[in-house]
Amino acid sequence: MSDYENMTVAELKELLKEAGLPVSGKKADLIARLQDGAEETAPAEEEIVEEEIDDEVDDDDYDDEDWDDEEFDEEHVARQKPILSDDMKAALALRAAQKKGTPSFRRTEWFRYKRLSRSGWRKPHGMDNKQRRNYKYRGSLVRIGHGKVKAANGLHPSGFEEVMVHNSSDLDSMDAETQAARVGATVGGRKREIIHSRADELGIRVLNRRRDR
Repeated sequence: MSDYENMTVAELKELLKEAGLPVSGKKADLIARLQDGAEETAPAEEEIVEEEIDDEVDDDDYDDEDWDDEEFDEEHVARQKPILSDDMKAALALRAAQKKGTPSFRRTEWFRYKRLSRSGWRKPHGMDNKQRRNYKYRGSLVRIGHGKVKAANGLHPSGFEEVMVHNSSDLDSMDAETQAARVGATVGGRKREIIHSRADELGIRVLNRRRDR
C-alpha cells in the first residue's frame, strides 16, 4: 500500500489502464481499486499453477500398463487384390476415366412421374417422342458410342471377376487370384457368416461383406 501512496495520480491511472480498470475518482479510490484488482488476480494465478502441477503429476504417474489392450486388438486387415496383367490394369484405368464422362441415362418422362425416376433405362418409342428424336433437353440416348473398354467388361472396379455365391461349397471352385464372391441377397445371416469364415480360410474376397455382423 505504501508503494501506491508514493506514486502520482498519473502513474496510478497508467496501472489501472494496464489492468483494464476504471481511472475515474480520487487518489484514494484509485489505490483501493488497484488493491482490489491485485487480490482478485492472485488466487487465479495460484489456481492455474496448481492445475499445471496436477497435469504434470497425472502424466508422470500414468503407466502404459493401465491401457486396455482389448481396445487395440482390432487391426486393419487389407482387402485382397487381384493379380492383373499390365494390359488389364491399363484397361481398368481407361474404363474408370471414361466413366466420368458418361451421362446419366433416364427414361422418358422420368421427371414427371416418381415411379419412372426409380426405374432403369427404357428405349423411347413414339413418332413424336422428344427423347427418341434426340432433343438435347430430354437427355441422352443409350448408344454404342457410350461403351467402355471391352477387355474390362463385367469386372468389378477392383479388377475381380464377380461370382455369385449362395453357400460355402460354391467357394471351393473359385480362383482367389482373379475372382471375388458376392453373396446372394436371399442368403440368411447364419449361412452368410459361414460363407464369410470359409472365404477367409480360402483367401477369397467377399465384395458385399457385412461388417456389422
